[in-house]
Amino acid sequence: MPFAPVKPSAHHKDKIHHLRRTARVRTTRWRRMSVYWIGAVLVGLTAVLFARLGDQCAELRTRFVTWHPWAMLVFAPGGFAFITWMTRTLFKGSQGSGIPQTIATLHMANYVVVDRILTLRIAAGKIILTCLGLVCGASIGREGPSVQIGASIMHGFSRLLGQSNIASKRSMILAGGAAGMAAAFNTPLAGIVFAIEELAHSFEQKASGHTLTIVVISGVTAISLMGNYTYFGHADVNIPVGTAWIAVIVCGIVGGLIGGSFAALVIKASKGLPGSVGRLTKERPITFSALCGLLTALIGLISNGSTYGTGYAQAKAIFAGTDHYPASFFILKYLSMLVSYCSGIPGGMFAPSLAIGAGIGGWIEQFLPHTTPGAVVLLGTVAYFCGVAQSPLTATIIVMEICDNQQVTLALLATAFLAFGVSRIVCPQPLYTALADRFLETMDKPAARPNPKPAKQEAVSEEKLSI
Repeated sequence: MPFAPVKPSAHHKDKIHHLRRTARVRTTRWRRMSVYWIGAVLVGLTAVLFARLGDQCAELRTRFVTWHPWAMLVFAPGGFAFITWMTRTLFKGSQGSGIPQTIATLHMANYVVVDRILTLRIAAGKIILTCLGLVCGASIGREGPSVQIGASIMHGFSRLLGQSNIASKRSMILAGGAAGMAAAFNTPLAGIVFAIEELAHSFEQKASGHTLTIVVISGVTAISLMGNYTYFGHADVNIPVGTAWIAVIVCGIVGGLIGGSFAALVIKASKGLPGSVGRLTKERPITFSALCGLLTALIGLISNGSTYGTGYAQAKAIFAGTDHYPASFFILKYLSMLVSYCSGIPGGMFAPSLAIGAGIGGWIEQFLPHTTPGAVVLLGTVAYFCGVAQSPLTATIIVMEICDNQQVTLALLATAFLAFGVSRIVCPQPLYTALADRFLETMDKPAARPNPKPAKQEAVSEEKLSI
């Protein structure tokens, strides 16, 4: 007699459904995690590609200058004008640093606008036009653009996943921006601190495991391709507590004053230049950019070419003690960086700020014989950098990682916080927060300023996608 089939009990059916549901959840979770990891790797690869292209462009500019220094009087104005034309035609919205744009998107509720700011087209434009700017001698860096590029890549993956939760979207943007900065400097820890201190405003969002994972994977990707290099090389210097700490006070005050003045001038320029210069900027932006290029070339000629580009080579030489630059170096670099920003071409401020800070430290060290010269250069670097960005933790970690030295951490922290206090007296509002505010103010309709409870944003025209 055949056996009758045994019908599963209700408990057994519930157990089967639970297992299937758990399997689906785990599969979805692993699929999402794999997409996060792929995005992080892509951010690292893009940062490495950007770095190598930037280095090749710097070499090309050096060949131009070596061939004939006066050639920059043609290359710089023509290049600046061409880049500005490109930002208004093929790569609309690619102007500016990239950090204010990324900060602003973290406080927008209307993701139609965010989708138009964080696009792969604009990311590609940042890479191409920043590299062209380096060829033309602009005093710019690639770290700021790398932040927006990383945010654009991760935002693209967020859309691919179909994420609808605003907190999840912001987490991806935050992680991408921090990963881009970490991979650009080859400093994963600084990327995490940058996300905490500069990009985000709520601790819950800062502490996201996804953010940390993406930053680390992106940093590991960059290290695996470019090696575990450091920006300044290894710094075997120390600053013992005592008379050597006079350098902390001097560098903190001087760097804070000069960095704060630069931030104040940039914020003022973002609101519009005065008089006939301001009218020229609005009515003939390409002509104005060409004039900025000409001024950049003239400053470069006066400095024998030392103010062109990121300033990486000069900063490293000052730190190593192989070259000694006069005070005119950081003064002219300061002016060149300000002119490059006012021109409106894409480019960041991080690398040139490090060069200016190193120049300040190199100038101060001759008056402080009780402190190791290389240590004073590091203190000047962190002081000016913090004076500009007003992010003491980020400035400290970046300088600590780029010199591969933890012995000077306490002195760097003290200098950074002193420079932060001095800079706030000169420039009460942090630079990138002010530029993010300005970015939102230039939209077609009144928009909310960055705050923990952002209001709904209105649509924005392509011409107003940059500060």
